Amino acid sequence: MAHDVVLIPGDGIGPEITQAMRRVVEAAGVQINWNVQEAGAGVMDEFGTPLPQHVLDAVAETKVAIKGPITTPVGTGFRSVNVALRKHFDLYACVRPCLSQPGDGSRFRDVDLVIVRENTEDLYAGIEFDEGAAEVEELSQLVERSGQKTFAADSAISIKPISIAKSRRIVEYAFEYARRCGRKKVTAVHKANIMKATDGLFLRVAREVAANYPDIEFNDKIVDATCMGLVQNPNDFDVLVLPNLYGDIVSDLCAGLVGGLGMAPGSNIGADCAIFEATHGSAPDIAGQDIANPTAEILSAAMMLDHLGENDAANRIRAAVSTTLDEGEQVTGDVRRAQTGSVEGAVGTQAFADAVIAHLAQGMHAANA
Repeated sequence: MAHDVVLIPGDGIGPEITQAMRRVVEAAGVQINWNVQEAGAGVMDEFGTPLPQHVLDAVAETKVAIKGPITTPVGTGFRSVNVALRKHFDLYACVRPCLSQPGDGSRFRDVDLVIVRENTEDLYAGIEFDEGAAEVEELSQLVERSGQKTFAADSAISIKPISIAKSRRIVEYAFEYARRCGRKKVTAVHKANIMKATDGLFLRVAREVAANYPDIEFNDKIVDATCMGLVQNPNDFDVLVLPNLYGDIVSDLCAGLVGGLGMAPGSNIGADCAIFEATHGSAPDIAGQDIANPTAEILSAAMMLDHLGENDAANRIRAAVSTTLDEGEQVTGDVRRAQTGSVEGAVGTQAFADAVIAHLAQGMHAANA
């Protein structure tokens, strides 16, 4: 059966790695009707927005999309297209597996953990007021009336909403994921020792939810201690569930445990829609050079295929990627450097995809022999 999927190539290295991903998916024998839609800075002049309505309509129709990275301006300009997509479709669960790959250059060889990040609230809700805004003065007066210590008059303010309902559904998702995937433990990550209202609420809800899953071990850990524990012994962790900001930071830390962002896939899951994407950014400094590592995008596509019920193809793609990395003969420069200390002999983005496709073909031939 053919699947309808929206493909958003993105910018920077996005078009290159999504091209590699698409070729690998097609080589795995899955029939995809790709609906290619452009978003990001490149469409601003034409549509006045980096995320045109027709892109949202296309994703709403297919309910499945995969995207390349889209550059988010730092400090100024439009807000993140990634965040906008998550908020528009209420993609409340960001799932980022971190699994060691052969030759990933990490000091650890057997990392296997999953980040489950709440995707819709916390400081990433985007409720902000610039320095000098009238609302800042109003907030200052409100804080002063509450009896709490006020803040400097020249402050900019970001508001951190953490709700019972959204905390409950992300923790429940983490436990259901653990149960479905045969995971043994869920760790709730927080800063409730300092942020007693917001993170305290998240922790309280997590403990309530955990009581309904006696078959899954549960513990909680302060976020800074979590970071230390991850770099000392990642095997202490299995599934981690976190509010939005901590989840973003810790998932990048965990990517560093398995060779970097070029190895880290991700998915954004809602009740009715799912969007898959690599964890890394758009890397505009190497765009168009055919040197970007497409592993994370290809593995994100494998997650998408699992979502579509194409589990055999997903597993074959993961195996082909692993074999390619293990052989080390046709890998991109970042992997080559991790394996040998030099980029000599590295291949480009599309050549890496060619090697993965060749191993897919070998696997299919062996299965049919």
